[in-house]
Amino acid sequence: MNHPVFFQPTDAWVGDLIPFEHNGEFWLFYLHEVRTEPKPGTPWNLVTTKDLIQFQDHGVALPHGTDADLDFNAYTGSVVADESGVHHLFYTGQNPNNLGTDGLPLQLVMHATSTDGMLTWVKHPELTFGAPAGYESGDWRDPFVFRDEAAGLWRMLIAARHSEGPERRRGVIAQCTSRDLLAWENAEPFWDPRRYITHECPDVFSWGDLWYMVYSEFSENFTTRYRMAKSPDGPWTVPARDSIDGRAFYAAKTAERDGRRFFFGWIASKEGNSDDGAWQWAGTMAVLEARQNADGTLAFGFADELVESFWEDVPLTFDPALPARLEAPDSYAAAVSNEDLPGQFYARAELDIDAGTTECGLLLRSSPDGDHSYILRLEPKRGRLVFDRWPRKVSGDAQWHVSGDVPFELELERPCDLSPGKHTLEVVVEGDLCVAVVDRQVALSTRIYDLPSGRIGVFAGEGTVTVTGFEVRKRTNN
Repeated sequence: MNHPVFFQPTDAWVGDLIPFEHNGEFWLFYLHEVRTEPKPGTPWNLVTTKDLIQFQDHGVALPHGTDADLDFNAYTGSVVADESGVHHLFYTGQNPNNLGTDGLPLQLVMHATSTDGMLTWVKHPELTFGAPAGYESGDWRDPFVFRDEAAGLWRMLIAARHSEGPERRRGVIAQCTSRDLLAWENAEPFWDPRRYITHECPDVFSWGDLWYMVYSEFSENFTTRYRMAKSPDGPWTVPARDSIDGRAFYAAKTAERDGRRFFFGWIASKEGNSDDGAWQWAGTMAVLEARQNADGTLAFGFADELVESFWEDVPLTFDPALPARLEAPDSYAAAVSNEDLPGQFYARAELDIDAGTTECGLLLRSSPDGDHSYILRLEPKRGRLVFDRWPRKVSGDAQWHVSGDVPFELELERPCDLSPGKHTLEVVVEGDLCVAVVDRQVALSTRIYDLPSGRIGVFAGEGTVTVTGFEVRKRTNN
């Protein structure tokens, strides 16, 4: 039996994650999304993992309230431990029937504590508070609490919106401070770029001499991004590649263990379980490990534990045989396996890309001739990795009736350095999930529904690529 490497409960979907490292183990609280009508309340559920590849589902950790309570929906927040060992859980309380003066459901910061190692939680409704004057009452969520040792206080970051200004640029990360985690005072905004609708799921951490701020851009992009600074007070600078992943990987929050930093997010599902379906809120949990480059910027890739869990080689044959040199100065060349791949696998291609090459990459779940497949395409001239697929939906009989009329899957474009020379493209596929990584620097996650099986291939277009290494491995669990 092959166990999944991406966690999803059997009866629901994974929404925003709230990761917490506890005694060497990751406690991954998450919003338990059940897609039924009428909508039930949202609780925090809990899954734990020691090795990032095996997960234990503990069910409900923080129950949501009744339909008369302020926390009928218990939305995103954070967990911290105080100096006495008491754990404090801060979360967003929302009830569709509890409306503010603007007619929108109020969002409130709420508080629970645990004195038994997070096995049970006691809610403290008397500590609830909402947005102060100057902020919209319907956007006051995702409280993230961290300790500022230099200032000797706790800081709470809140995804909020100014009550005035251009509709699409009122987003702000508001801030409150506390000495005891109980009484909170409003402070100056933590970050106020006046650029987006809002900045969901804020997260801040230090690594070496630098500070990092993570947020999920609630706009037309729906992208998780990060910023860098020399102190938690900024100023925050924009890295050249500031996104964690593409459109499908969202609401990532972080946790650290043994000097390693991991980003826990969810890969969105699509309506109708179809490649042409719209992205949905919530999906399947995925983990990326961040690695710190020499200049302080972050690289994103698979955790070694995940890669090493795929240990059994999948025997494949190709024509031409690999390794191979694919020369296509003004054409296209591909080598496709003679065998189909298992539903769950890890693949790694080492590609030496000649100068001037237009494109190269991997074909996934391909037909024997390579025409029908999912495509992970490296485009050196544009400095990007894109995800594509063929065939696409056809809306009519004419050639121009191909759905999209676009050069790749929109929202699944990742900038990366593809200078001439050697590059590595890795991919993990499991069922309808696909995550690709370039040079252990750039990650791209997506869903693959419509082609349930097929072969693997490597290709080059308008240039020359030498495949110097190629392997496919699977997991075998007893």
